[in-house]
Amino acid sequence: MSFLKRMKEKLMGAKPEELEVQSVETIVEKQVDDVIEPTEREVADQTVVNPEVGEEPIVSEQAHQEGESQPKEEIVVEDPTTEVVKVEESQEEKKSKWGFSAFSITEKFKAGLEKTRDSFTSKVNDLVARYRTVDEDFFEELEDLLLQADVGFETVMELMDKLRFEVQRQNIKDTSGIQSIISEKLVEIYESSDEESIELNIQDGELTVILFVGVNGVGKTTTIGKLAHRLKQEGKSVILAAGDTFRAGAIDQLQVWGDRVGVEVIKQAEGSDPAAVMYDAIRAAKTRGADVLICDTAGRLQNKVNLMNELEKVHRVISREIPNAPHEVLLALDATTGQNALVQAQTFKEATNVTGIVLTKLDGTAKGGIVLAIRNKLHIPVKFVGLGEKMDDLQPFDTERYVYGLFADALDQQLAKEEELNEQ
Repeated sequence: MSFLKRMKEKLMGAKPEELEVQSVETIVEKQVDDVIEPTEREVADQTVVNPEVGEEPIVSEQAHQEGESQPKEEIVVEDPTTEVVKVEESQEEKKSKWGFSAFSITEKFKAGLEKTRDSFTSKVNDLVARYRTVDEDFFEELEDLLLQADVGFETVMELMDKLRFEVQRQNIKDTSGIQSIISEKLVEIYESSDEESIELNIQDGELTVILFVGVNGVGKTTTIGKLAHRLKQEGKSVILAAGDTFRAGAIDQLQVWGDRVGVEVIKQAEGSDPAAVMYDAIRAAKTRGADVLICDTAGRLQNKVNLMNELEKVHRVISREIPNAPHEVLLALDATTGQNALVQAQTFKEATNVTGIVLTKLDGTAKGGIVLAIRNKLHIPVKFVGLGEKMDDLQPFDTERYVYGLFADALDQQLAKEEELNEQ
């Protein structure tokens, strides 16, 4: 099986039409069995309090039919038919949990990288159309295109070496299907240096502290809100700490996200000591038994020395209250700033122990190759990417989905050709 077909099957999972056969009837039937039986068992022990009548036992349908009288309006028995409707609606709303997750997440990457794909892939397609054979002139122009997409000089040089070797090894003469080889080599390059896990370092049974850093305007506060939503959906209790006490409106903005997600925000007045906010937040999180504390921080890069000193103080207070904390230091970077994001990452890496990158606004740039440049040059894993404005558009970074998103249209066409040839 070709690399392209393996990647497509892994990323897409089962086709939606295959899942539809069992998604409604089989799943609903199973859920109805699970729901109705315990409901009937529990009915005999349930009670309802009516302010006019008082507390009366609720009888089952069977007991009611056998003659135990009960005013009709006081009988609270769930209608199995109604429950079936609820289950069926729930399955329609949560298709991703019944097998659509691989497909839907891949589609998010494809949609989020549309601008980069339209800009970069169209140029690659034009290049392939102009060069029927793979020669040195073709490689030089391809190199320029990759650099324009902010893939990064080191990554481009490594990729070109791998492409030249592969072309020679397979004795490839024409340019058709070159996108598949580029995709395969990009995945190899990224994953070969992927020493750290992209998983969040969540502490089981203990408070996990996640510290967010990054300059103003990169979408840090919005990303915190989206991450809080994601963790809450996973069943974790989350508290936010409003540590950006200097930017006007930063505390209010975080509070808006806290209200939207349904999590508590620990804050003080504007201009307060950020380290004091962190101290209060940790105490509050411990008292409330929270699972995760996400801490916002200031991002005034123009006062670089003061900012880094402030972050060091915040880090010191957190580690004093909780040994080995913060467990994650996530750097938010704006993908639309291109190479400037790389400079910011280098600056924060020198001053703080950054454990992961959150690349925001990836859907808003035509230079999405910056992901590869950051990973290959700084050796910091990209843990999350922002693929849109919706609450669930913050997704864990996946190399293969990312590369597929860059070349989706061309790869789909090439795979269709391969399947057509295999059928002949």
